[in-house]
Amino acid sequence: MIHARFCAFDLKQNIAYLFIATVLLSSCSARKAALTSNPFISSHEARKNNEALQKSRSEAISNYTPFTVYSYIDRFRTIAIQEMNLYGIPASITLAQGLFESGNGNGDLAKIANNHFGIKCNSDWKGKSYYKDDDLGNDCFRVYDRPEDSYRDHSEFLKKKRYAALFELDKNDYKGWAYGLKQAGYATNPKYPDLLIGVIEKYHLDQYDRPEGEVQKIKREDRVLAQINQNIGKAAKDSLVQNTPADKWYTIKAGDTLYNISKRFGLTIDELKALNNMADNTIKIGQTLIVAK
Repeated sequence: MIHARFCAFDLKQNIAYLFIATVLLSSCSARKAALTSNPFISSHEARKNNEALQKSRSEAISNYTPFTVYSYIDRFRTIAIQEMNLYGIPASITLAQGLFESGNGNGDLAKIANNHFGIKCNSDWKGKSYYKDDDLGNDCFRVYDRPEDSYRDHSEFLKKKRYAALFELDKNDYKGWAYGLKQAGYATNPKYPDLLIGVIEKYHLDQYDRPEGEVQKIKREDRVLAQINQNIGKAAKDSLVQNTPADKWYTIKAGDTLYNISKRFGLTIDELKALNNMADNTIKIGQTLIVAK
């Protein structure tokens, strides 16, 4: 049941909200641009792709019920709370950004692609794509089976080194998150934190934020920060793979140890570990290692 404060709002409120949303959307362009790594696609190819996607989802699109701010909040507050409990991102922050990025859930990306946060494709994306002009012509955006998948991907997107310090905040500290996102480069608009906080407080989104006990906080921080460190290590390894010639790699076989590999290629164990960003001596069959400086 929609909260008692969730009542119809007048034209002035709509106009004011649309203005704020437009400002915030434009302020996030730097963050979106950083995600773009797809090869150029022609307008013809983009149009053909989009037509095929819309055809496959024609029934869902034709039955799409437009949202108001309040019906959007009522629809997605539960998933925002779930993401908060898993990752520590205040539900109010997630809901506010979902509202801004999706145009209250009524933009093309939300209706056609179930993409509520404007998340673009990158080299790791294996799913369907939707193309529209943004920072560049025919920018590639991710397509999700369900809006909930978009919310999960938004949480995963924030698990980057630049945002790591935010996960040490309390999960009901929406003001800390608003200012922290700006400081970490999420948005270029200097007023972004104030605008975000203003919308959270106007629509009472902070009512969905929940405090956590000290033990809960430590466990959640340890889990999420460990995942962030793992992502950092994977990114570093991917960079090594892309920039290291094939003849400088060795694939581990049965019976190999770091010691005999290091001796074979004239390295110390510490040098071999440093080249491959290894935290310990654990290796497995099929794993590839850089074996030349």
